[in-house]
Amino acid sequence: MASAELTMIAPLDSPLPAVPEGDVLTSAQWATLLAIADTFVPAIEVSSTHSPDTLALEPSEYEDAVDKIRKAVPNNTGPEAIHKYLGEKASSAPRFRELIHRTFGDYMRKDALKGIRVILSALDTRAGCYVFTGYTTSFHLQPVNIRQQILQSWQQSYLPPLRQIVKAFTGLCTATWIKESTTINTILGFPRAPVHGRPGKDFDYDFLQLPPGDEQEIIDTDIVIIGSGCGGGVCAKNLAEAGHRVLVADRAYHFPAKHLPMTSTDAGIHLFHNGGIDTSDDNSVAFVAGQAWGGGGTVNWSASLQTQASVRQEWADEGLPFFTSAKFQYCLDRVCDRMGVSTKSIDHNPNNWVLLEGARKLGYSAKEVPQNTDHDRHYCGYCTLGCGSAGKQGPVVSWLPDAAKAGAKFVEGFAANKIVFETIEGKKTAVGVEGIWTSRDEMGGVSGLNRTKRSVKMRAKRVIVSCGTIHSPLLLLRSGLTNPQIGRNLHVHPATGVFATFPYSIKPWEGGILTTLCDEFSNLDSHGHGAKIAAMTMLPSWALPFQPWRSGLDFKLQAAKLPSTCGHLAVVRDRDTGRVYPDPVDGRCRIAYTPSKFDRGHALECVVGMCKIMFVMGAEEIWLTRGDVKTFVRPEVIEEGEEEEEEREGDDEPVYQEWRGGEKIWVTRREMRADHRQRRRADKRREEIHEGKGIGDPAFQAWLRDEVRKKGMGQPETSWGSAHQMGTCRMAGSEKRGVVDPKGKVWGVEGLYVADASVFPSASGVNPMVTNMAISDMISRGVAKDLNGTRV
Repeated sequence: MASAELTMIAPLDSPLPAVPEGDVLTSAQWATLLAIADTFVPAIEVSSTHSPDTLALEPSEYEDAVDKIRKAVPNNTGPEAIHKYLGEKASSAPRFRELIHRTFGDYMRKDALKGIRVILSALDTRAGCYVFTGYTTSFHLQPVNIRQQILQSWQQSYLPPLRQIVKAFTGLCTATWIKESTTINTILGFPRAPVHGRPGKDFDYDFLQLPPGDEQEIIDTDIVIIGSGCGGGVCAKNLAEAGHRVLVADRAYHFPAKHLPMTSTDAGIHLFHNGGIDTSDDNSVAFVAGQAWGGGGTVNWSASLQTQASVRQEWADEGLPFFTSAKFQYCLDRVCDRMGVSTKSIDHNPNNWVLLEGARKLGYSAKEVPQNTDHDRHYCGYCTLGCGSAGKQGPVVSWLPDAAKAGAKFVEGFAANKIVFETIEGKKTAVGVEGIWTSRDEMGGVSGLNRTKRSVKMRAKRVIVSCGTIHSPLLLLRSGLTNPQIGRNLHVHPATGVFATFPYSIKPWEGGILTTLCDEFSNLDSHGHGAKIAAMTMLPSWALPFQPWRSGLDFKLQAAKLPSTCGHLAVVRDRDTGRVYPDPVDGRCRIAYTPSKFDRGHALECVVGMCKIMFVMGAEEIWLTRGDVKTFVRPEVIEEGEEEEEEREGDDEPVYQEWRGGEKIWVTRREMRADHRQRRRADKRREEIHEGKGIGDPAFQAWLRDEVRKKGMGQPETSWGSAHQMGTCRMAGSEKRGVVDPKGKVWGVEGLYVADASVFPSASGVNPMVTNMAISDMISRGVAKDLNGTRV
């Protein structure tokens, strides 16, 4: 029982910086936007009268909705909680408007915000409403049912811009509501902290502090590393242990394990690039990238896969023989050994077990995914919001503490503006970096207003850029480098999902996030391009925004099924590329990327395989991320005599106690019988699968043919995400083909290196962490050797 009590220790709060000042929208624009949000996520009640505030249902419709939710959610969920859930609209969530304001004010591109304002204003004019909706009444004055019909018509419009608009608003509004809802976590039985995790203690960092002042602060060191992530962390350890003075600077702030996992809202702002999510210019792909102390290693899913043979050979054939050498394998093994990478202590959660066992039943190639958990069991599930157990051996737990013990120094809150160059012996040479340092507030957080800002120059003999694939090329461009390859060659492993419900509780947010993968479809063109199937994080704020929106009621009913839902991703090794570049207005990162027809075709084959896995494992419903593909519904299997559940005397009497969500609760006779019915239903489904036609089932095959394959992975209907960005400072054998040479040194200048996933020659095809670390291991040991010959 002691371990269960430990899980009840809630993480400390991580207050956010102040909301940006000023009005991001006019009052009229706010009224329209909130009306849109309250259409995607409406308040639902019994009424015969439609209104702008609620979606009206007939009594029988409402009771049917309540009954469906009651069957989907945990047995101890009372009717009051279900009524509150149905009655909650998006704008009634306390911080909904605040988070939208923050998103628009801090994280949205100026041109995108301008476009939103134009649309919102048009929907409050007679002419604009008529063009967009076919009515002359302002959008926000329409009843919810009419507003819903309008948004549904936009989804089906033959005009791509309208379909893009509704997709963008859907993602913004539903994702924000899920983060801020006061009812959904209760309905799902989703706890604030992982039930199976134990709070851990991590390294006690000592960051450099600067006094207030107007003059530029000068800091001297041997090597300055810009970025503390998987590349920067490895470099810091190697160079400090080689006896050099190392300074690691990052714009992020460190949050100890006692603050983790954060809430989804707080994590998005404290731990991720651009407030948690960014999108490509055409809104086709949503990007997530770590921007924490420790970089992506702080928020990734522990997957620790070594570079596959076909990719090593492809890179070697590009004039980089290191990648097929024993030296590269040595680097891979070195970094895996430091993090305790293995499969020995894996305990698969149901989501991963469905993938592994389903692949086995179909004869697909599948395997366990090694974890960087120091050979220990790590059954958490929340690591994408930060690892509160300090069990995941990312840079914060491993590489950076090693560097500190060897004498490395650290600076948080440093935004690098440019690299400083001087001409030395006739060559352009990097001698440091300039930027702005922002202190913590007087309480040691980042939410207060009394924070010191200083201009800082860090002078060094070598500069290593480890800002990540999105930001490293922008720093090079801001520093005046003009190689046309900078920012190009962007690979992103575009991913799309398949979801399925099962006739038993899964609690998919519990357990290791990604412990299995299926590589049956990874070489569809015989050149190493294809897609892998991987389990995804099933935290509500991550999984539910992928759900297609068909109506307000349907979205709430579908969301309530999450406790019995599995979700898998088709992760594409993309052949075709995009680029990153600075926004012409404010210099922030812009991403030009659209999944190509070639890569979408590979995703489709993988999606069909994912559907087959779900089906053969007994899924009751299977659906994709695009709403115009109908959900496959398996014929209901009901045990004889189970159609009617009669009330029985003593139904509400407690029978026994059990631990749920870290607390001991009483289970009633009604709940006990419901659990028994669910188990019988699951057993019946397994019997049906054993005796049935398998994936040859005619109804299933017709659905694959007429819905999945026929509609395909078209744009903009398909939802795509990316958590792996690579290649924008490509390593190559010549300056014409890349940004850095085979040793990681930037072409055309001296003393400047890049060490992160941006140097990948092409997509790795697997989670990039280990490949990134191994390349950075090689680069940093080369820098150490170089410095040892020149150091005074």
